[in-house]
Amino acid sequence: MDYEAIKTQAQKYEADLTKFLRDMVKIPGESADEKLKIQRAKQEMEKVGFDKIDIDPMGNLLGYMGHGKKLIAFDGHIDTVAIGEKRNWKFDPYDGYETDTEIGGRGTSDQEGGIASAVYGAKIMKDLGLLNDDYTVLVAATVQEEDCDGLNWHYILSEEDVKPEFVVSTEPTDGGIYRGQRGRMEIRVDVKGQSCHGSAPERGDNAIYKMMDILQDVRQLNNNGDTESTVISGLVKMLNEKNNPEWQEARFLGRGTVTPSQIFYSSPSRCAVADGCSVSLDRRMTAGETWESCLDEIRQLPAVKKYGDDVEVSMYNYDRPSYTGLSYPIECFFPTWVIPEDSPVTKALIETHENLFGEVRQGPEQQIKMREARPLLDKWTFSTNGVSIMGRHNVPCIGYGPGAEAEAHASNEHTWKTDLVRCAAFYAALPTIYTKNTK
Repeated sequence: MDYEAIKTQAQKYEADLTKFLRDMVKIPGESADEKLKIQRAKQEMEKVGFDKIDIDPMGNLLGYMGHGKKLIAFDGHIDTVAIGEKRNWKFDPYDGYETDTEIGGRGTSDQEGGIASAVYGAKIMKDLGLLNDDYTVLVAATVQEEDCDGLNWHYILSEEDVKPEFVVSTEPTDGGIYRGQRGRMEIRVDVKGQSCHGSAPERGDNAIYKMMDILQDVRQLNNNGDTESTVISGLVKMLNEKNNPEWQEARFLGRGTVTPSQIFYSSPSRCAVADGCSVSLDRRMTAGETWESCLDEIRQLPAVKKYGDDVEVSMYNYDRPSYTGLSYPIECFFPTWVIPEDSPVTKALIETHENLFGEVRQGPEQQIKMREARPLLDKWTFSTNGVSIMGRHNVPCIGYGPGAEAEAHASNEHTWKTDLVRCAAFYAALPTIYTKNTK
């Protein structure tokens, strides 16, 4: 395989990549606007000559290049979070901007740049005659990821006749190869009380005070160590080989965390004792933790046990319909996943990187010192569609994508043209290397 030819061809498409991404950014990415983004991405797939293009009932765009035996997929979600406080942006987040080296706007790093690179990676395969009987490439532009990460691929793998050999997530990786992430779940704690007039609070049972006790215990899960003298053992305990058979992967991913993210109340008035209080807990999970263990961990807190039947601990569910109107209910549990370092998939990505770019991370001038100081093989801090691809369905998943993780959900989001071009070349070379190694 001629790696220099691949890089040259990728560089040739810089202007096309840039225009495609700029067009995607100009379409807001929340809720019903996803349909417009899908239509724009479909136009680009048609333009570059994909062999088959489908939109499934959920609204995911599935573009196929080639007709070979093994299906190798590249995933990128087209939806974005909202822009937040517009005054924090130095430019219009939907009009964006472009310089000789950068593209700015909501969705540039998180993560429409990955879709643009994947579409042109497939185009390069076709241009250079890399497609053969060994593999077919699928580029999936997926929906609803920001609302419920992994729901799209849970639908694809459960309802569609799609069985990839492995999936490359094109979420931003700062020039690295990412082989996993912590999982997460959304927990709700409901506390009952008894209302009374606020002038005589002793007549009632204030649910807010009860929740205060519970949240102090939740806080200790984050702050405490795991010594035997600790009443509430901290989440750091999962990094100890005595407590977790998967401690090595847990140390790679990092310890779990839990934090209150929302609080609600019920009360007859502002002049009454609250008779109900609820909180949402954002729980990040490392290797070895399950949704059952995380719920039980909250249920066993001293304050929760103290208030007995007045406390309910549960997991949220998600059932919001996609832009097509399809609702595909799922519990708000997003499993931890890690692909082994010695997996044929991991080895193929490392070999691809070494053949194209060497053994250290690449990047733009503004990022290169930070990137070169980090290991090539790493993990995400945030969550991705891998929670369903590998977490729920055990399809190997790994990450390599343009842009920076720190740009995700941030004001003044931007990405770099050199990342887009490099990733397109990487995606073009990877299937040939993988299929050669796994024959």
